[in-house]
Amino acid sequence: MKFIVDAHLPIKLAHHLREVGYDVVHTSELPLGNKTRDGDLNDLSIKEERILITKDTEFVDSLIISQKPYKLLLITTGNIGNKDLIVIFTTHLDQFNEAFGPHDFVELSREQFIIHW
Repeated sequence: MKFIVDAHLPIKLAHHLREVGYDVVHTSELPLGNKTRDGDLNDLSIKEERILITKDTEFVDSLIISQKPYKLLLITTGNIGNKDLIVIFTTHLDQFNEAFGPHDFVELSREQFIIHW
């Protein structure tokens, strides 16, 4: 799996995912950095078949209306420390691998892993 980690999430999450073997880009590493427009993130996601990891619910609307981004992982943990986020994320990595084969939209909260479709 390949990911784009949105600006609302820490680059430490991207670093952790790289450490465990995933191909990951954080928005801060793109030419426009964290100012990269949502539409450009969608286009990159589709072009490179990257799952967009974000807290921004506007991407849910975009996925419903335009089928962009390629796939979406919505983080709904609210304010959370980096360590806690990485622990929650790591706990569900196997589920991500299974879910994103047939599904396009998954949500991760503090308590739940939800496959929307």
